[in-house]
Amino acid sequence: MTMDMLLSRQDVESELSYAYLHAVAARAGFECTVAGRHSDGDGIDASLRVRLRTPFPECVYTRFTIDIQLKATSQAPVFRNDRYSHSLQVEHYDKLRAEDYQGTLLLVVLFLPSDPEEWLVHSEDRLIARRCAYWVSLRGAPPSANTAKQTVYLPRANCLSVAALTAVAKRISQGEVLRYEL
Repeated sequence: MTMDMLLSRQDVESELSYAYLHAVAARAGFECTVAGRHSDGDGIDASLRVRLRTPFPECVYTRFTIDIQLKATSQAPVFRNDRYSHSLQVEHYDKLRAEDYQGTLLLVVLFLPSDPEEWLVHSEDRLIARRCAYWVSLRGAPPSANTAKQTVYLPRANCLSVAALTAVAKRISQGEVLRYEL
């Protein structure tokens, strides 16, 4: 039996990126909300609200928001120099690299297997999402010389896990401004 799918392949990839972010954020104890269409026009797909219940001495902020631009792809990324590459539209790149953004804005890219049958596998005792997402701050990245697409690089060390997201939140709570590093 064949079935027409309501969502396109690209829509499914996008929804899986939201699910991935929601799962990691929930496990880290952060509220994750999907941005409205007005925020989406500003390059924000989701926001994480963080509240530190037990502030530590170096803590500058105990309540803050991390805004997220989500991308997902089933195209294999190029892996070189311990970084994954991803191509962004220059318009999105420029929004993400802006210096005049008061908060923290991260790009999160979910790399999926090429075969959609491998994206999500489940049984009675587990739910497995294949591959993972990586994050990067593009704040301060150089202007693009291109008109359509710009390649960005996501360090392999920036795998979006519960521990990594918690570490990012700690850095932000200490007043650190996350910047793009080539």
